[in-house]
Amino acid sequence: MLVTRQGCHLCDDALHLLRALGVEPELQDVDVDDHLFALYDWRVPVLLVDGVPVAEGRITPEQLQAALGRSGGGPEAA
Repeated sequence: MLVTRQGCHLCDDALHLLRALGVEPELQDVDVDDHLFALYDWRVPVLLVDGVPVAEGRITPEQLQAALGRSGGGPEAA
């Protein structure tokens, strides 16, 4: 899951990077979920894998590859 916010350029960048790796994540808007807002308000974007935050803020391709446990492409849901 990718926790995002409307108008967040870092969120847009993270989504673009995930899609470039063949991943189409579930998106959750931090501003419409009180629980997510309490946890991640100023940390977005936040990538969660199996409910665990694995990357946040200015996310790099290298961070995503490490977080998703792979060195190349191929589809895998986050």
